[in-house]
Amino acid sequence: MADPPFRAEVIGSLLRPRILKDTATAIANGKAAAADYQSVLEREIGRVVAQQEELGLRVATDGEFGRTSWFGFFFEGLDGFRLQPSLFRFRDTEGGSFEWPTCVATAPIRRRAPITLAEYRRVKRFTRSALPKATLPTPSAFHFFRFTQPFDPAVYDQQRYFDDLVAVYRTELAELAQAGCTYVQMDEVPVAMLCDPLVREQAKAEGGDSDKLLDLYVDVMRRILSERPAGVTVGMHLCRGNFRSRWMASGGYEPVAARLFNDFPVDVYFLEYDSQRAGDFSPLRHVPKDRHVVLGLVSSKTPVLESRDDLRRRIDEAATFVDLERLSLSSQCGFASVAGGNSIDEDTQWAKLGLIVDTARAVWGTA
Repeated sequence: MADPPFRAEVIGSLLRPRILKDTATAIANGKAAAADYQSVLEREIGRVVAQQEELGLRVATDGEFGRTSWFGFFFEGLDGFRLQPSLFRFRDTEGGSFEWPTCVATAPIRRRAPITLAEYRRVKRFTRSALPKATLPTPSAFHFFRFTQPFDPAVYDQQRYFDDLVAVYRTELAELAQAGCTYVQMDEVPVAMLCDPLVREQAKAEGGDSDKLLDLYVDVMRRILSERPAGVTVGMHLCRGNFRSRWMASGGYEPVAARLFNDFPVDVYFLEYDSQRAGDFSPLRHVPKDRHVVLGLVSSKTPVLESRDDLRRRIDEAATFVDLERLSLSSQCGFASVAGGNSIDEDTQWAKLGLIVDTARAVWGTA
């Protein structure tokens, strides 16, 4: 099997099947047992992995079917956190804004058990031709959404807070590697949000410094990946928020590009590029020769199916900044970062993934 990244990539989450949602509702209403849910979950993950392989994808995920959200599942696996409103809101095309809860450390952070290991083992068991990919949030997600007070000062100072988070991540990555995982994607929302002038202004108004926050997140990722297991490819997925087709930020990558592409110790960047909110490709001039870029040109937020010709044109535009051989194609984010999913149906989701595969074959000769 070839090494990742691949020309056609799947980001992670997929729309939850109706039977999975119905079984969860039945359990909540006392009409089904938890064992029923696990049985349905296993079957549906097996089906969705096979469907990815049938499309021609050479990488597969479990669709994140067992998660409440891209981020919540991780802190739910840790002791020490409670929910508080985020400082930042989601927005939609009609001008609405929506509050959501994030986590604050109010007691020592402790990992009760492996968090992503069972997910990885399950998707590995079902894959036949594709390489299983593990996905998890970056540590900045624990801090940024309430960066003014991400922890109880009676419990932590910043150094000890991140010491404990770094320990959690190092252990998590080591266990994945021991289980055979060679491909990890870390989902990074805060750094993408720091591209937005309004977010930077809000951070300043709250007493923060966007550049110092970026410095902090670079340092924490370096600490985690300084003990990266050998043979593991690590990618960073940049996203400006993806909650039921809503977002939290807009703005091109230029404000963070030099640090993002040169200082984070990752191999691959999965970049949101499906709308004007992500700006143009010129920040890609900062990408070093030893890094790979996956262009998130296909939108998981809207039901409109992109044109293959338009995708090829945009890939050619990006290739004026990064060699074509160091580029790949994906959606800008998953299709269901939360269990409720985006405003799109399953048929359209699979059509978009198929378009990614077909376009990759047309451009590079392989998916």
